Amino acid sequence: MKILLIAPCFGAYGGIETFVLRLAQQIHQKDHEVVVVFKKVKGFELKKSLVEKSQENPAEIIFMNRFSLKMVRLLRQQDLVHTHNPLIEAIFICRIFQIPVVTTIYNWCRRDFSVRPVLWRIANHFTLRSWYISEFVWDSWEPRNRCKTSDRLPIISELPDGFTPLSERKGFVFVSRWIENKGLRLLIQAYRTAEINPRDWPLTLIGDGPLKEEVLEDLEKNPCKSIEITGFISSEERNMRIRNAKWMVTPPNTKEDLGLTPLEARNVSVPCIVSKDGGLIETGGKGSIWCEPGKVESLRDALEQAASLSENAYRAFAKQTQEGLGFYISSLDIYISEYRKVVSERMPK
Repeated sequence: MKILLIAPCFGAYGGIETFVLRLAQQIHQKDHEVVVVFKKVKGFELKKSLVEKSQENPAEIIFMNRFSLKMVRLLRQQDLVHTHNPLIEAIFICRIFQIPVVTTIYNWCRRDFSVRPVLWRIANHFTLRSWYISEFVWDSWEPRNRCKTSDRLPIISELPDGFTPLSERKGFVFVSRWIENKGLRLLIQAYRTAEINPRDWPLTLIGDGPLKEEVLEDLEKNPCKSIEITGFISSEERNMRIRNAKWMVTPPNTKEDLGLTPLEARNVSVPCIVSKDGGLIETGGKGSIWCEPGKVESLRDALEQAASLSENAYRAFAKQTQEGLGFYISSLDIYISEYRKVVSERMPK
């Protein structure tokens, strides 16, 4: 098959970009032809991390400003097009030229009547498969009757593996893009006020983003030696730091669409402190300590609860956190299997 993956892109190596490139690699390994188109969105700024990851990938990678006749010709050469989010132009072109098109939807559906959200909902009806990254997102798009061609498929690319003995783990880890409502400011404030021993319970902040300058300035004015900032790090180091932490902390207040970091932590038996926010209610799973979104006191209490657990109690949390994980995640091969079904359904009888 000739398969084209197309996704919106801000230029950084974020969640969508990570998944699309990993899926492209898997498609290539199965001996199919694959092209990746990253459609530049407002505010696009190409980062070194995405350049490097794109160069490592066996797929042809194209960065595109807008649709053109060249793009139409590229779409028409494909056996199947997989859009990431319901990209209006791509789906409508595929509809006109009867090109099989499927979509993965990452964001919950805003129920307003402005033009673009309405067009997104219309475009989604034109796809042959709609895969939602969480039950929360699925419910927002199909609140009453779910389509037979829809399903929940979380965007899992590469989960950390291995196991760090419980006695060798230490502290809390936060992994996210540093943007509004991901809970970064909240976490720093809760951590500073929590009655815990900072030497035994350090906090590691992994990631980068618009809030970095503000956070660095705050920590310069109000130093906290037990907070470590790593910035952008390799996948290997990131996974090692997750595996070596006692707790993953994921405290957004933004109707989080999925919440990937709890799944990553749970795969290596690291339990999570999670806010009751959007898709996190699913991905936090058993063995989590829950806090209220946007509430400093609730997050502070959760940090203190985690730090006060006995060795046996923590062991129970670490064991329980993996329960149900196999049911929730799927292999990337499921996409290739679905591609084949869609293409075969479109073939003349």
